[in-house]
Amino acid sequence: MTDKTAPIRHSPSTGPNSPDVWGIYEPDTGSIQYVCADLATRQAALIDVVWNFDPQSYATSEESLEQVLDLVTREGLEVAWILDTHPHADHFMASARLKNRLGAPTAIGEKVRDIAGLWRDIYHAPDAFDPDRDFDRLFADGETFRLGEMDVRVMLSPGHTLGSITYVCGDAAFVHDTLMHVDVGTARCDFPGGTAAQLWRSIEDILALPAETRLFVGHDYGADGRDAPAWEAAVAEHRASNPHVKEGTRREDWIALREERDATLPLPDRMLAALQVNLRGGRLPAAEADGHHYLKLPVNKF
Repeated sequence: MTDKTAPIRHSPSTGPNSPDVWGIYEPDTGSIQYVCADLATRQAALIDVVWNFDPQSYATSEESLEQVLDLVTREGLEVAWILDTHPHADHFMASARLKNRLGAPTAIGEKVRDIAGLWRDIYHAPDAFDPDRDFDRLFADGETFRLGEMDVRVMLSPGHTLGSITYVCGDAAFVHDTLMHVDVGTARCDFPGGTAAQLWRSIEDILALPAETRLFVGHDYGADGRDAPAWEAAVAEHRASNPHVKEGTRREDWIALREERDATLPLPDRMLAALQVNLRGGRLPAAEADGHHYLKLPVNKF
């Protein structure tokens, strides 16, 4: 059953070179899934869509991706791209399953190759993960591609992971796990390959976009004084009031704040399962002789 209770919010086009954007909240992981559409052609990109996974039973389900596809059908959109910003630590990516359903190409940043190398060592699986096989496109920093009549630009935005990317489509930027909502702050950067110094530079680049640019973040876990999830704010709003990186914040103060905060955070409960799926483009390892799939988990490495 599709989860009809998960919030959906529409951010309409503001004019020429401005896409329609829908954000679809996934409550189990606080993830935001996006549909970005060119109104002129009705072509759409699906960004960071979730394949549901229960960390207690290790069962998967498709409620979230079905909700995304219901929206695509309802709005009369044609999916041209299936995009991810990075290999997620908190959920399975739905990219491979969406490709099987829709036939559209999948893409992620080219530094996923480096992330795959890092996690091969962590899992002691030297022959695992082939991003060139499992994704249709690996985007370089600064590369552009077309969504209908609109150009989409890729920005390398490391820090949360060493290969995270931001997609900039007109006046919309999908900034994944860099910023949190404007009343919360910034995202963690303590996973393997992530650093606070890199994340600071990435956020500086994002906040150098035009002031009216709509920034769409990857997660929301709520905030004091706010009941509903939220994920969109303009560059100007972040510059003015984001409690971590507003105008006047010093780099060294933010790095100290971020590293102190990250030291208190537990490992995401889906992370060690999710990375070995997401580094296969959202595929489980090959089934074994009994027809079932099995994951490999490192002990005492974290």
